Amino acid sequence: MKIVTAAEMKAIEQAADTGGLSYDAMMEHAGRAVADEALRVLGEKAARRVLILVGPGNNGGDGLVAARHLHDAGASVSLYVWKRKLDDDANYQQTQERRVPTAFAAADGGFSALRATLNETDVVVDALLGTGVARPIEGQLQDLLAEVRDHRPALLLAVDLPTGLNPDTGALDPAAVPADVTVTFALPKRGFYQPPGAGAVGRVVVADIGVPPDLAPIGDVPVALITDAVVRPLLPTRSAYAHKNTFGRALVLAGSVNYPGAAYLAATAAARVGAGLVTLGTARSLYPAVTGAIHAITYLPLPEDLGAIRPDALKLVGEWLPRYQALLVGPGLGTYPGTFEFVQHLMGVDGSRSQRRHIGFALDDASTPEHLTLDLPPTVVDADGLNALAAVEGWPARVNRKCRLVLTPHAGEMARLTGLDAPAIEADRIETARRHAAEWGQVVVLKGAHTVVAAPDGRAMVSPFANPALATAGTGDVLAGAIVGLLAQGLAPFDAAVCGVYLHARAGELVRDELGAAGAVADDLLPRLPLAIRER
Repeated sequence: MKIVTAAEMKAIEQAADTGGLSYDAMMEHAGRAVADEALRVLGEKAARRVLILVGPGNNGGDGLVAARHLHDAGASVSLYVWKRKLDDDANYQQTQERRVPTAFAAADGGFSALRATLNETDVVVDALLGTGVARPIEGQLQDLLAEVRDHRPALLLAVDLPTGLNPDTGALDPAAVPADVTVTFALPKRGFYQPPGAGAVGRVVVADIGVPPDLAPIGDVPVALITDAVVRPLLPTRSAYAHKNTFGRALVLAGSVNYPGAAYLAATAAARVGAGLVTLGTARSLYPAVTGAIHAITYLPLPEDLGAIRPDALKLVGEWLPRYQALLVGPGLGTYPGTFEFVQHLMGVDGSRSQRRHIGFALDDASTPEHLTLDLPPTVVDADGLNALAAVEGWPARVNRKCRLVLTPHAGEMARLTGLDAPAIEADRIETARRHAAEWGQVVVLKGAHTVVAAPDGRAMVSPFANPALATAGTGDVLAGAIVGLLAQGLAPFDAAVCGVYLHARAGELVRDELGAAGAVADDLLPRLPLAIRER
């Protein structure tokens, strides 16, 4: 399912109107959908009292159509009108023919009429402002929304989007009242999947308003939601006559003396999504600890200094690499100078000290191995692998251009990679990921609630999930391992990232449903990854 900006939605509606689906017809469909959802949430309530807040634009028109349908279905409907010109408004006239009680904000000093109606209402429908408004909310509307927030009933239903939500960035006006349900039209809006707006839309219902699914502008929209229908055809089939090499080999370079668990989580996740063989390359001294935890993988003990991989491990890794179809580098490697050099040379980034930049980690001129140019398989770069790249000035231009990378930063790591600050990244996560995927020529997975997967060609896909059960240490290591396990099975980097993000998030949903949102740990995801695959 595509995710649109306000401008893209406007173009789609214009194309639909040109193609014979009039704006009036779309409004009729929209209002009916709002009424249907309001009736659904009202259920068997005896009175079924609904207050509709009617604004000046098409959003208000949708609310008036909904009022008519709700009245005809037997609900007790009231209107509260703010700044709407009602001369020649056919939808308003139809509500008056039905004697729907109507109050006007302009005549309601102190909002006494609004307050009285709110106290007797089961559902408030927010049909005040739609996607075309970008100015700050102030004056009477600000006060009106404050009354709704202070005296709201059990449920608020937003028409297309909550008033005050930026449909493109998810920015939320301080006056906005979060919705319990948002009935949006034709396609969901980008702001529904970006903070803080993502927390203000409640349950999203995407209503059909008659727009043809093959309409040309829809096909031009580059951003979509990751759904089961997207993931199912991408996942590898499992023939009864397959063997371990059928499903590929993944090499995971992870772990250090402080973070041995990251190596365990990443390598196990790669196996849990179906890779035929997983090898963990880690510091030699960690070998006894991790072998006791993971029995289904093989090992590549690497040269180390005090539990951290040394630069001269590159030669041994280079000898083993041709055996593998996918590589993961980074989880739990640590920020030791020698390990950073190992990662930088692995990626083809030959940064001298003068080309490195300080990002909060100590760097020095640790000895480097004889220069090697390695042909890497498709590679996931995560955690300290990203930090090692970010430590080199101009790293995107210095990475071996033969590398096909999936970069998996959270907002803090993205800030180090880009030089932006984390708030700027969070302000528009979708465009941040798209822009840098294009600049770097690599797939970017910008982690967080509603993780964004962006391709160099401008495409992006957004996870539908936001789950506090995943807000715990180690879940990112599991995600990186899931992606490399899918790469090993032959998926293209973008497809592997999309599927990995979805399966990881779905496993998180299973954990939350079974254990709850608090107290879940990253290990809980591992046995649920096969269950998430089986659901498909």
